[in-house]
Amino acid sequence: MTTYKEAQEIQSIISEAKTIAIIQADNPDVDSLASSLALEQILHDLGKDPIMYCGVDLPSYMRYLPGSDRVNKEMPHKFDASVIVDTSSDSLLEQLDVSGAKAWLAAKPTIVIDHHATKPTISFANVICNHSAVSTSEVIYELSRQLGWEINLDAKKLITMAILSDSLGLTTEATSARSIHIVAELVEGGVSLPEIENARRETMRRDPVLIHYKGRLLERVEFHDSNRIATLTIPWEEIEKYSPLYNPPMLVIDDMRLAKDTKVAICFKLYPNGKITTKIRCNWGSDIANKLAEHFGGGGHPYAAGFKIQDGRDFNTLKNECIKVAAELLDNLQAKST
Repeated sequence: MTTYKEAQEIQSIISEAKTIAIIQADNPDVDSLASSLALEQILHDLGKDPIMYCGVDLPSYMRYLPGSDRVNKEMPHKFDASVIVDTSSDSLLEQLDVSGAKAWLAAKPTIVIDHHATKPTISFANVICNHSAVSTSEVIYELSRQLGWEINLDAKKLITMAILSDSLGLTTEATSARSIHIVAELVEGGVSLPEIENARRETMRRDPVLIHYKGRLLERVEFHDSNRIATLTIPWEEIEKYSPLYNPPMLVIDDMRLAKDTKVAICFKLYPNGKITTKIRCNWGSDIANKLAEHFGGGGHPYAAGFKIQDGRDFNTLKNECIKVAAELLDNLQAKST
């Protein structure tokens, strides 16, 4: 079992709080949602009143997770403490700034639980438990074991879903022997992997309109630097139309990486206020995603990362710089291996 030096400070904050807000970033995924839902179960069994918040609508493909309908889009006004899950980045809590609710967080004890290997930027947090793991739910599992918090069967299922999702079925580089042991412990605790897999497969079903849209997206993929880098740009009109059904980049980003000689896939999303968000995915052996994202103020994992730009810079200039930096990082990686 992994132990965390922040555990006792977290225990102290949780013990003194009754109503606890559980907060996801503005880019929710299966890990952030399942971590929130698992933590809700754990805190409820501790006699707490957990309230879940996410500043944006949850994508429809994630609503198979039991309890997702309990996530609120409005930040609660009254709470004693908060737990931010699956991010240590202040820039990913933009909706809290928009609503003015970030000041409420700063006025109360705040815990961050994350697994990303990027420098935390949430300055108002009282304690940051950010440790290398395949998913945030893995950190929550280890923390709960260390503190003696009960993990009921529903929470175990959610933690399993999160670990399998972020690890792509225990196949990513971030998957450790401990990750696999944890899944085994969860199965010993009553979790059915066939049941989890069936639920996951249900999320892969697409509205027929998305099948045609995916084809159009693939037609627009561009290749650069001798096909090593694949890019796709998604305008606001498509984000607005298709995001309620599915996050457009996630429809095609894995297909982009299947092209011969392609090492890195980059998807840009353009918003009407000048905001640009970017997803980066790398193939095995080309682990530059986090370095590329960090160049633009973002972060993530070596094989999966992203960044957000809101300074009004020209998109084509940004795109060209992104391709140039990616090519340089790939060249540096190749030079080190020879």
